[in-house]
Amino acid sequence: MRVGIYGGTFSPVHNGHVAAARAFMEQMWLDILYIIPTGVTPHKTMKGDATAADRLEMCRLAFEGMEGVIVSDLEMRREGKSYTVDTLRELYDPDGRLFLLMGTDMLLTLDKWREPEEIFRLCYPVYIRREEDGALDAAIVEKIKTYQEKYGKVVRRIVAPAIEISSTDVRAAVAEGFPIEGAVPSSVAAYIRDRGLYRNA
Repeated sequence: MRVGIYGGTFSPVHNGHVAAARAFMEQMWLDILYIIPTGVTPHKTMKGDATAADRLEMCRLAFEGMEGVIVSDLEMRREGKSYTVDTLRELYDPDGRLFLLMGTDMLLTLDKWREPEEIFRLCYPVYIRREEDGALDAAIVEKIKTYQEKYGKVVRRIVAPAIEISSTDVRAAVAEGFPIEGAVPSSVAAYIRDRGLYRNA
């Protein structure tokens, strides 16, 4: 069984997340993909007024009907700060393979996360670039080389067009009264509107 993990704050989930998930499933030949909104994040301050339940429901709406995708509240049910290594331990199966999707910023700091050796033991890291900043190319190559030498795992890349959408931009657009239908799935846009989310983001 090939199982993928795609975590994030998803506040809100947007079309870039959906496109990345599709590419991840296709290029890593995943049987199952877990979409896991974070609970209490160790590195980020939660912004906006969306609750954990709101973020979970928006993910369910965004990925509804996508075969093989499971939106999970695993990290939201965990008390205290949520660490990737704990999630990997919960989902690890010695008879299968776990693949962890991350963005460029996460890739470049992975060795600073809690128990990086264990992360590399439990999963196969995969990254996708959501930006077209050539200045990062050398740093990415160097990091991947370091990880292979230190942890014995090759970090794979998902090849997909860069979709430069951020949750921060979506929240700002809502607060300023701009339409967001082109940036998020229509069902998510409706949910944000109906719940009155991010108006003070």
